[in-house]
Amino acid sequence: MSMQFSASLSFPGNAAEAFRHYHSIFGGELELLTYGDMPMEGLPFEPRADAVAHATLNSGTLSIAGGDAMEENAPALTSDVYSLLLQFDSVAEAQGIIDRLVDAGGEVVMPFEPAPWGDTYGQVRDRFGVLWMVNATEG
Repeated sequence: MSMQFSASLSFPGNAAEAFRHYHSIFGGELELLTYGDMPMEGLPFEPRADAVAHATLNSGTLSIAGGDAMEENAPALTSDVYSLLLQFDSVAEAQGIIDRLVDAGGEVVMPFEPAPWGDTYGQVRDRFGVLWMVNATEG
């Protein structure tokens, strides 16, 4: 069986900003498709032309997809019940991503430090409300 997994996030009208932000943090290939870029006849709703219908960011082993929520008053993303896990082989590389997320408006939720299971672990909530768990196996 061949399968890939990508997280898909539904943003409250700021998907383009969020995906450009993630592209600046993680690099890779970014694709943004707005409703204005495609035929809208036959859709069961009337989206804004500048709303993101589908976005993808692929950067090596990281893959994120998503777009703008369809609800007019969609709630902000809050990571109280989910998070995205980034696994690294290097503490320095993991710390670099944490620093970039924080420098771009994120906040440390749990300090990046040695964990009971032997790895180095921490958590950062980015400026869009997404919680990133960061784990590095190198001590």
